[in-house]
Amino acid sequence: MLPADGSLLRIFVGESDRYEKQPLYEWVVVQAKTQGLAGATVLRGLMGFGANTRVIHSFKIERLSEDLPMIIELVDTTDKLETFLSFVEQHIHTGLVATMEKVQVRVYPGNKSTAG
Repeated sequence: MLPADGSLLRIFVGESDRYEKQPLYEWVVVQAKTQGLAGATVLRGLMGFGANTRVIHSFKIERLSEDLPMIIELVDTTDKLETFLSFVEQHIHTGLVATMEKVQVRVYPGNKSTAG
């Protein structure tokens, strides 16, 4: 069970970023699952730019960008996320931006019994 005082790690990458031949965001989530983190979600941005490209990528009907921003959100304890981030940094040497913040974790487990 995840304690109420947890942390949120956000990793910002581009949609076209790769680790070997796999999308980087996919590789990060698979590694998070393998290492037993509590949860991960990938969000696709509609618009954004990075420090290296300075080009604004956006989703528009007339021009579909192929390198939209991707945000990977991971939730767990600070210690587990720090360990995970160190692991990721050993494999990804450029283009990675990460932020960490303290969060209050609330879990609302579903009712497993059926009403009726």
